[in-house]
Amino acid sequence: MPKIRSFSAPWLQEPNPGHKLFEQAEETNRLPASIASSRNASQGPNRTIAHRGNEVFVARGREIRWGDLADLKDAWEAQQSRTGSASHLNGDGSDSSFEVYDEETSRLPQGPGYRVIKTPVASEIRQLVISPNKDQLAVLTSHTVHVCMLPDTSHLTSGETAPFKPKFWTVGPTTHVTSKSAVVSALWHPLGVNGSCLVTVTEDAVVREWELSTIDRWSFDTPTLEVDLKKLADGTSLDQDFGASTSTNKAFSPDDFDMKVASACFASRNSNGWAPMTLWVAMAEGDVYALCPLLPRRWSPPPTLIPSLSVSVAQKIETLETDPEATREEKLLAKQQLEWMADLDNQEPKLLDGPYGEVTEVYSRPSRPGSIPRLQGPFELAVAPQDEQDDEVELKDIFVIGAKRNTADLMMGEDFELYADDDDKDSLSVSVICLLSTSGQVKVCLDIDGVEAQWLPPRNASTRAFPDQAIPSLLVFHTFDTLKPAEMTPDSWPVFSEDVTTRYAFYVTHAAGITYVSLAPWVSLLESELQSDSEAGADFRFDLMVKGQRAEVDRIYTPQHAQNVLAAATAFKSSDLGHFVLSATHNDPVIMFFDTPESELMSDRQETPMSTEHGETPEPLTVWEPRPLFHPSEVLSRPSTLPPWVDALRTSRKRPLMQQEVRLSVATLEIFTEGHRLVSSEVFELNNAVAELFRKCEALTYELKEQITKVYEVNQRIETISGEGESRSTKEQNISEEMLVRNRIDVMKVRQENLARRVENLRKRLGQVSTRELSDKEKAWAEEVRNLAGSILGDEEEEEDTTSASISTAGKSLKRFEEVQSLRDALFEQAQQLQSTDSVDGTASPMPVMKIPSEIRKQKVAQVMSLLDRETALVEAVKSRLEKLSIE
Repeated sequence: MPKIRSFSAPWLQEPNPGHKLFEQAEETNRLPASIASSRNASQGPNRTIAHRGNEVFVARGREIRWGDLADLKDAWEAQQSRTGSASHLNGDGSDSSFEVYDEETSRLPQGPGYRVIKTPVASEIRQLVISPNKDQLAVLTSHTVHVCMLPDTSHLTSGETAPFKPKFWTVGPTTHVTSKSAVVSALWHPLGVNGSCLVTVTEDAVVREWELSTIDRWSFDTPTLEVDLKKLADGTSLDQDFGASTSTNKAFSPDDFDMKVASACFASRNSNGWAPMTLWVAMAEGDVYALCPLLPRRWSPPPTLIPSLSVSVAQKIETLETDPEATREEKLLAKQQLEWMADLDNQEPKLLDGPYGEVTEVYSRPSRPGSIPRLQGPFELAVAPQDEQDDEVELKDIFVIGAKRNTADLMMGEDFELYADDDDKDSLSVSVICLLSTSGQVKVCLDIDGVEAQWLPPRNASTRAFPDQAIPSLLVFHTFDTLKPAEMTPDSWPVFSEDVTTRYAFYVTHAAGITYVSLAPWVSLLESELQSDSEAGADFRFDLMVKGQRAEVDRIYTPQHAQNVLAAATAFKSSDLGHFVLSATHNDPVIMFFDTPESELMSDRQETPMSTEHGETPEPLTVWEPRPLFHPSEVLSRPSTLPPWVDALRTSRKRPLMQQEVRLSVATLEIFTEGHRLVSSEVFELNNAVAELFRKCEALTYELKEQITKVYEVNQRIETISGEGESRSTKEQNISEEMLVRNRIDVMKVRQENLARRVENLRKRLGQVSTRELSDKEKAWAEEVRNLAGSILGDEEEEEDTTSASISTAGKSLKRFEEVQSLRDALFEQAQQLQSTDSVDGTASPMPVMKIPSEIRKQKVAQVMSLLDRETALVEAVKSRLEKLSIE
């Protein structure tokens, strides 16, 4: 998992303006924290944070607060830089670039980097879901859905201080109302045209598709597709009506309990096959259903989706034609898929301009065999007995990771290959479905069989009497808990959140904290097992892998107040801010910064000079560990309710009692009883807040002592490395810190002078070097030297080509060297013999004695000596070259 670097962002902490983004709304300021948090927990998932790049949208009450985190950070850094300069500060030391928070009106100040967005909602906002193109924002309350047309960033940073009022549209003004079922999920369809298709799922298991268009108001009033899953589960043919019932009087049905929707989810757009058009629905009772293919009336597939579906359907039909055991239902399903693909192939796609200058191909939803698919499920979960949950535990959220794209089958027989994304390299060829319950238990399931498109049979006698279809199943690969038994609450609503670094990592947010989960440890190993052709020992290998490989599960944040309800964690990764996760309590932000690969590389580079003698880099000693910020309880800053109560008494019918002496009466007893209730509740909360603050201060002293101890250890290591520790250990040398610093400075000064002197000498020598061209005699001499070297050492170019050529040249040079030595020895022996015969006989030689002048003799001797010196130099050169060749 990524290492947490920090738990704080100063530009988002109080009293900076960025903290105002996360403060309570006006209508909840006067509510106790326990009441507000319990009310938030009972109304559904809390997804109140959405982002667009560095921009963040935070829902507080009935308003949305927009902020640019990069601008807030830059403004805070600029303010800190101006704080050190008195010329940029006011007389009281405050910065005038930010407005002061107005305590009387409790209004969020406007300024650079943040702004208030007014909404037409009538109740508290529960979810914010941003569209794939980042131009629309779905705003959900418990029963209503609104869509905000997000303006460009330049409009929000234009310098205006008034609250911004963008265009809002109400989705289903007569459908999603408080008198009908609650909305549990609103999803932007991954295959919608320019991300404009919204899918809403209500608690009563009704799925609606809204293909939104700003130029067509009717698209917000009526859905293009409406499916009642309870009717579809009992359907028998395509011709039935599966729309939601419009009558308000409903009879009792067991499906109202078994098919109470908790959450729904799509796979990502770049998933393989049928996954992007499959809607997974999790019921509160524990059942899981799939609806495939669920498409809008006009949809835009990725470039490889339709070819991959054509290949899979063709392979399936070819397999069924050669399989004698194929059932009639399987053949009918293959025929329906072929009709669906034929209708799709006969279309001519329309080309539309995308948001970033891209051209988008738009197809119409095939009309054959039908627009409403068959409901697949409930899926049977292969759960071990020890992993089965209690009957009272309910599912709360579902998260689907689609299978990777199979480009190998798609490009079979082609001369080139499709480009594979980095996410597809270490991905699974099966879909992963994660289920989350109220107890914090996460089940990681694998769709081994693969969900494919299915429709109900047509309405005729020959195909209606099929036997019951086999129950689909999901393989429960891994089960783990994210909550302790003491942290479980029946009214909690934990949720999943995606990670931005890898598709196989996510966050689980619940009232007890935020948990990071990574499935990467077993994904690559499982994919290699699935792709292997060997079936020998497959059961043993899978069993060993299931028992050995586990997901990385780590609690990265635990709130200090147990009653706080955390917003769903939102992951960010940008070059300006880094990699971090943002959440929020009812009044404060929660942020965790992670180490990015760039920072890890920089730290490695900084630690390289500290390598040891063996070439190993020692790990740096951690002086302090990051820990969450401590926020004192808001009870300490909350105004007392006693003065307003006293003012209310002075204007009530008990006003005469406030102006006279205390007398024993029923009215006086009522006043004292009510006053005691108010004072006792406030005193109790204040005592708890002060006790918590005292415990934190007491723990802070121990943490400070621990940090001082670690700093002392680092100091000892530095002194040991620099050699100053031994000198201090001796009592004979009692040198102060100042003397040590001065001595070190003197040594460095002397070293600097020596380096400057050496540089000056080198500069003078380089200045004396002539850069003129060689003369003709020098060129002739160099050519003669090259010829002589070639005649003695052979051709150097051939020598550098291969090792065999080098060995042959070395042999020639050695042979020639030996011949020269033998000739020299023979000449020396002859000269010695002549000298010995002349000295012994003392007689004149039979040869005529020639008188050679002394000048000529001296010249000849000088020539011989020069030749000998030259020959000696050549011999030494040959010897050194032979030594180099032998070394190589």
